[in-house]
Amino acid sequence: MNKTALISGSTGQDGSYLAEFLLEKNYRVVGLIRRTSNPTTRNINHILDKIEIVSGDLSDLSSLIKVIETVRPDEIYNLASQSFVPTSWQQPILTGEITGLGVLRMLEATKIVNKNIKFYQASSSEMFGKVRESPQNELTPFYPRSPYGAAKVYAHWMTVNYRESYDMFTCSGIAFNHESPRRGIEFVTRKISDGVARIKLGLQDKLYLGNLDSRRDWGYAGDFVKAMWLMLQQETPDDFVIGTGETHSIREFCDAAFSYVDLNYKDYVGVDQRFMRPAEVQLLLSDPAKINEIGWKSETSFKELVHIMVENDLKEIKNGM
Repeated sequence: MNKTALISGSTGQDGSYLAEFLLEKNYRVVGLIRRTSNPTTRNINHILDKIEIVSGDLSDLSSLIKVIETVRPDEIYNLASQSFVPTSWQQPILTGEITGLGVLRMLEATKIVNKNIKFYQASSSEMFGKVRESPQNELTPFYPRSPYGAAKVYAHWMTVNYRESYDMFTCSGIAFNHESPRRGIEFVTRKISDGVARIKLGLQDKLYLGNLDSRRDWGYAGDFVKAMWLMLQQETPDDFVIGTGETHSIREFCDAAFSYVDLNYKDYVGVDQRFMRPAEVQLLLSDPAKINEIGWKSETSFKELVHIMVENDLKEIKNGM
């Protein structure tokens, strides 16, 4: 019998790629979507006829219990959150409620219905924040520098606590930055790729960003979802850092993106203080040795990722013109 996977955040970047991947593995895929008057399913429109959709909310424990009872999943991938770091400063309580306590509700609902369900929690490299050591591995101390990072730390430790206290198969994937054409336009990488496309097509003159020297470990979301699945196929539950092991600056991202369309980023990129974080995370760099040992590694290079994103935005904008 095929396995059933329940994905929260199924309409997001990671959720959509994971759904595609699991369908290829012959899973029954069920996407959890928060009921709204105008649901956004753009990322999964092409597979809506192959997956099931259920309504639930990370702020409502009873709805999560009902969903898990109805769906009866073998695996739960908890990818939903308020995931935009700048918004977490503007809405810190909402971020704590969804990104932190929402995970606790999902864990508790799983425990109540069936503690044998395998559970994946989407932890984040933002938990390392003001890094204590570089590169960062599974034992590196956390020092979050945003409400988002702090909420993720809470969710991460609750996942560990449910594993150790209730003998549940709960895992946290500490994912470093991972991007794709499905990344929200508010994220800096997509802001750059979209801006490059618009400038190249004569629709925009300048691109304004924040700290160009901030460095990140950027991978491709399509690669990262394979790591999530692989973690739940192990004999024993554990936590893993997911990353490329390389770091690049936002300036380098701009250079690669503009170069792809034969432009010099220095002619078009400006710095705007409005886009600076209250507390900056200057450097994130993964040590993926542990997850490499169980058979996963990043397959898409930094430049390939940048080019994929710029090419997609060029096509989308041209099609809309």
